[in-house]
Amino acid sequence: MIRTAGLVSALALMLATGGCATMTASGSDMPPLPASATAPVQYVRDIHSYARPEIAHVRHVSLDLKTDFAAKTLSGTATLDVQGVPGATEIILDARNLDIRGIADASGAPLQFTLGASDPILGQPLTVRFPALADGATQKLVITYATRPDAAALQWLTPAQTAGGRQPYLFSQGQAILTRTWVPTQDSPGIRQTWDARIVAPSDLKVVMSAETLTTSGEAVDGGKAWRFRMTNPVPPYLIAIGVGDVDFAAIDHRTGVWTEPSRLHAAHDELVPTARMVDVAEELYGPYRWGRYDILVLPPSFPFGGMENPRLTFATPTIIAGDQSLVSLVAHELAHSWSGNLVTNATWADFWLNEGFTVYFENRIMEALYGEERALMLQSLGWGDLQSTLADLPPADTRLKIDLAGRDPDDGLTDIAYEKGAAFLRTIERIVGRERFDAWLKGYFERNAFRPMTTELFLEDIRANLVKGDQALERQLMMDAWIYQPGMPSNWVPPVSNAFVPVDAAARAFAAGGPASAIPWAGWSTQERQRFLAWRQPVATSDGRWLTNAQLADLESTLNLKAEGNAEVVFAWLQIAVKHRYQPAVPTLEHFLTTQGRRKFVLPLFTSLWAEGDWGRPIATRVYAQARPGYHPVTTGSVDEVVGRPN
Repeated sequence: MIRTAGLVSALALMLATGGCATMTASGSDMPPLPASATAPVQYVRDIHSYARPEIAHVRHVSLDLKTDFAAKTLSGTATLDVQGVPGATEIILDARNLDIRGIADASGAPLQFTLGASDPILGQPLTVRFPALADGATQKLVITYATRPDAAALQWLTPAQTAGGRQPYLFSQGQAILTRTWVPTQDSPGIRQTWDARIVAPSDLKVVMSAETLTTSGEAVDGGKAWRFRMTNPVPPYLIAIGVGDVDFAAIDHRTGVWTEPSRLHAAHDELVPTARMVDVAEELYGPYRWGRYDILVLPPSFPFGGMENPRLTFATPTIIAGDQSLVSLVAHELAHSWSGNLVTNATWADFWLNEGFTVYFENRIMEALYGEERALMLQSLGWGDLQSTLADLPPADTRLKIDLAGRDPDDGLTDIAYEKGAAFLRTIERIVGRERFDAWLKGYFERNAFRPMTTELFLEDIRANLVKGDQALERQLMMDAWIYQPGMPSNWVPPVSNAFVPVDAAARAFAAGGPASAIPWAGWSTQERQRFLAWRQPVATSDGRWLTNAQLADLESTLNLKAEGNAEVVFAWLQIAVKHRYQPAVPTLEHFLTTQGRRKFVLPLFTSLWAEGDWGRPIATRVYAQARPGYHPVTTGSVDEVVGRPN
């Protein structure tokens, strides 16, 4: 078992990723790279990659691929620019379920390669041999390959699985280590790479990618249209993303806009209008947005996450389209990743909290600036409630910020520990040192470490050098090592308190005590207040853990019109109550919810709750999952399969 800390190789003090690659930024709307992007990188060992970047590393990836919707494959070439230490004669790449058809150098001369033994999580090491590298030299590898129909990063949708119902759809989801299922490269967040792409798709579809678009309407070619893209900022490979489908665009302002299927474009645009102001606010807080445009692609319902922070083009679930802009904190979250995650990236998945904890903190600051302190406190308080549940459910070792993922899928670290405990840590620092002082440090942190991988240990070095500055009393107050390396919550944490939730909790207690649902001021509540009401639990529950009667559940469902509720967060909260109480009348709502969207945040907990209800819940879970599974992304099915099992 290899831990990240202290494993910087003696060979690692080398000029590495981050410089501009073979393409220039001529004509690009992205600002020039800061000095940090071309400074030497200290690589650490990533246990979720076969790569040895301290010997040889990928600097640039150039894709030339054709989509085949009938075969559900991408095929073509990936040309890699490789650099390394003088005398290096091979590079190790990551590949999983790829058909490698040949590898050559820039002249077309074949290069020797081997695919090693396959691991169910990591895939295979792809070792390519080449003539010894001279000092500063670049070796080009032209890899001819095809993906397979079951590539875990790619979801191929039939027309029936889209809103329009006429055209197929393809989208990718690379985080954490799924990019290796469609791009043969060094698939580690600590090995940043620039990239460009030429994608050929059917002429009646559009291609979008997480990069600058060089062809706005496609170039006619045999078999369809070719679309060209480039990313001149070095990024971790999990941020290379593609979408192909019947999509249109609507601008919000000069640098923000929305892509989605034509029938949903008007609703999506109106919902996401706050995006433009969010970018302005984020820049006011922590410095310039360095990626040019910020657009959002609202995907079909099978997208497994709320959002994915792909540079220049956030991928988002349609479940955020609530009709009242009540769920736009998700946009604030993905936008914040443009600094924490995309600009400064966790070097390995053991340090995932560096991406997500910083982002939850930053998201909340954006929401406070736009909607006021009370809205921000409500969001903090809801997150605190989620964290309490997570702390109770996880083994103590997994409640540390720096998590040991040896032998495990990095998705095991995708919990509220990284998100909410990480944000709570930063809020604690802010409370102790003061917001003005903390903001100055955080803005500098993003600037000093822009376009570079970050470890927990480097974070500690930075904050001690630039904020603590040798103040031992402050060091003791902050308890940073306890937050990071110890389980649970340190003693200096102060939970958030939202005054807006005081009457909500009172209404929940009154209803649980036998009051009518008609007394609940539901119509005047925000989404966050409704979530709080539905998340309330009787402090002393019955022996079966239930706190409401069937009559009370029926009163709630009817009076609050929960069968017709369109806000996904509210529906989810209601269904968790219904499942716990084995409330049969809510099963049709449950079935509809689970078969019309595939967001793992909703799907996995509901199937887990159903499975926990034994002879009542398991037959429902088995039946519904057999129907729903073909429409879910592999990220979602991989999690639910472990709970329900894979249908025959």
